[in-house]
Amino acid sequence: MKHIILGNGPAGVVAAEALRRAAPADDILLVGNEVEPPYSRMAIPYLLEGNIDEVGTYLRKSADHFDGLCIRQLRGRAVALNTEKCTVLFDDGHFEDYDRLLIATGSHPVRPPIPGIDLPEVQTCWTLADARAIAQRAKPGSRVLQLGAGFIGCIIMEALVKRGVQLTVVEMGDRLVPRMMTAEAGGMIKRWVEKQGVRVVTKAGVEFIEAGQKAPLNVALSTGEHVDCDLLIVAAGVAPNVAFLEGTAVHVAKGVLVDDTMQTSVPGIYAAGDVAEAPDLFSGRHLVAAIQPNAADQARVAALNMAGQKARMKGVLAINVLDSMGLISSSFGEWQGVPGGQGVERADEANGRYISLQFDGEVLVGATLIGLTEHVGALRGLIQGKTRLGAWKQRLLETPTRFVEAYIDCQRPNS
Repeated sequence: MKHIILGNGPAGVVAAEALRRAAPADDILLVGNEVEPPYSRMAIPYLLEGNIDEVGTYLRKSADHFDGLCIRQLRGRAVALNTEKCTVLFDDGHFEDYDRLLIATGSHPVRPPIPGIDLPEVQTCWTLADARAIAQRAKPGSRVLQLGAGFIGCIIMEALVKRGVQLTVVEMGDRLVPRMMTAEAGGMIKRWVEKQGVRVVTKAGVEFIEAGQKAPLNVALSTGEHVDCDLLIVAAGVAPNVAFLEGTAVHVAKGVLVDDTMQTSVPGIYAAGDVAEAPDLFSGRHLVAAIQPNAADQARVAALNMAGQKARMKGVLAINVLDSMGLISSSFGEWQGVPGGQGVERADEANGRYISLQFDGEVLVGATLIGLTEHVGALRGLIQGKTRLGAWKQRLLETPTRFVEAYIDCQRPNS
């Protein structure tokens, strides 16, 4: 049996290895469209900080790792899929046939339709080539404007600060990481990074970009302000790589829709990672959870099913953990709360502490934390296990930091 895995990021690599263990004699073709060996995009900020070199971003350190597993590799980009003939057309014009196909093509950075967005000093931060371009321009003292302060934007922000640039961050939302943090928590992070020397402009966007007289770029903000900068980094979100699926029977919404076996609407075709839109743990609604641990879990489940074994995902649990220049924040599950649910929020900004817990009946369904890094596994366990809290719910509403006690007590038999 021949398996094609489109995408050699974390999901693709884990799937290829899991598939080899489950199907020792099958033909496996791992496809990537960049010149470098498979690498982790999440390691790029560490590269920009100078903590690692490019080899440090590689997912597997041995040059012959995939050869040793008899996993063939191909450099190419899928441009069309024929689900009836079971063939993939690549950008060089050649076809590959398959018996099972895994779509692990990941996502790409969004470039908003802003005049001047294609100027050479405007850069995304997604590939190793991007990182090289940023490193050339983001020198100590350089004026850098970053558009977007979501999860990826905040990771890039820390790397830029460590490079010694003069950084201005522009965010459309009213706080940092608005799709991960509550209003109070996002505000705390904003005030924290401002204390570290970053200028943050919220509730603002970029109107246009043009070549400047006092600097390479003159950037006009929606507030009416003009900002001179040497480099503009676009971190305005990402979108799944699904263009090659147009006109096929593979159903696509925000991402490729899959069931709990990671199979798409077409039998024999699976999806995993940033490109996959899978059922949520609590609501059952489909969502894209673009985090590396989730990609690995989905990849293993997909690989087992491709090999003919039965495996299922229990449901995606949204998990985000962020280090903002030493301030650690995290959010889990339905962190924003659910209709008809209850919640509790406590903030101690002077000591860098914050907690929000969200309940649906007796079940803890979401949480947001800042500065509370110990024992978060207990909190995740309560949420992922859909633990019925009983009397502990009221205790947590009164003192939410007691979640470790709640977890231990609820694990006892007959608790």
